Amino acid sequence: MNAMKTWTITTIAAATALAATQVAASSDSITKDEILAAQQAWGAGIVAIGNAKTSGGDYVGIAKKHIDDLYAYGESPVLFKPTKAAANQFRGTEQEALSYFVKGIVSEDKGFAINPWTKVRFENEEIMTDSDSALAMGNYYFTDSAGSEVKVEYSFGYLRAETGELLINLHHSSLPYSVK
Repeated sequence: MNAMKTWTITTIAAATALAATQVAASSDSITKDEILAAQQAWGAGIVAIGNAKTSGGDYVGIAKKHIDDLYAYGESPVLFKPTKAAANQFRGTEQEALSYFVKGIVSEDKGFAINPWTKVRFENEEIMTDSDSALAMGNYYFTDSAGSEVKVEYSFGYLRAETGELLINLHHSSLPYSVK
């Protein structure tokens, strides 16, 4: 009876430890709410960069912080294909991403984020989550100072950094196809 009691206590302890591990693992899983929050932060960052440029603020510093806070440069490779990139289509480094947002080392960059935009709105076609990665695809809309919206198609990939932060490791944007 004593051996049976020990086995039961050990089994219960092991099951409890396993359940706690599974709960901890699932609590580290990326959620749709985290993706929505990351999208909101990304849009707010783009608006903040343009506002800083318009008001004479440190828009380059804000853009650098935007990239540092939201992109996985330094954590993993980042696949970044900006909306308005043709000759040099991809931005594989943080400096190239900064160039795209505010002008810089890539000659075709005009500073997408210094437009300025007053609002960014995401419409997700789908969000797919995995334990430590996620994908989102849909359209996002950029509102300019005249109130006009520009529709852009996007795919974003996210990963969970060791710090727990959600970071973008895939950013592909393009203007909708038009028949000429």
